[in-house]
Amino acid sequence: MAAKHPLKIFISYASGDRVQAQKLHDHLHSLGTDPWFDVEDLLPGQDWKMEISKALDETDLILLCLSKKSVSKEGYVQKEMRLALDRALEIPPGEIFLVPARFEECDLPYSLRDFQWVDLYTESGMKKLIKSLSLRAAKIGAQPIAVDYAAVPEIKKEKTAPKRKTPAEKSSGTVINIHGNVSGSNIVIGDGNTVDNDTE
Repeated sequence: MAAKHPLKIFISYASGDRVQAQKLHDHLHSLGTDPWFDVEDLLPGQDWKMEISKALDETDLILLCLSKKSVSKEGYVQKEMRLALDRALEIPPGEIFLVPARFEECDLPYSLRDFQWVDLYTESGMKKLIKSLSLRAAKIGAQPIAVDYAAVPEIKKEKTAPKRKTPAEKSSGTVINIHGNVSGSNIVIGDGNTVDNDTE
């Protein structure tokens, strides 16, 4: 009896989401699947458009990774999305094949709204995705997904650290325009600390 092949998963993503896509690839690989990821699978000198088209033709499941960047970005990511939709038309209705996976809260493109999405930035998102992968693997006779749910990560967008203020920025206050005669008044400039001189 021939050994079952690992579930082939095509990962489509925008270049600005590469860090999250890499984490997703690494985790899917640890589950015993065969994720196709351009950074790992495209070799120098290959016709990358041809290789992407070939990978889409051979894949068992497509993960369309979505973020605010990818849904609004022009370029090949949009063409790849259309190629994925065309490939999904070859699959019988009701089969799990095309999965929109959100790295952050964002609007789904209109063309994907018939497909149930998964939020990979939530606690249960990856677990739900793994259930879909397991169903797909069982349906096509691929190798079962080996998963330890206790070790399932969340795939989140990286948060940008807040910019630290310089001492000059900290000490600069709000400019207030005062109309009229201010002679005899106390004007205090500081970092939020004032002294009430009107104590008698």
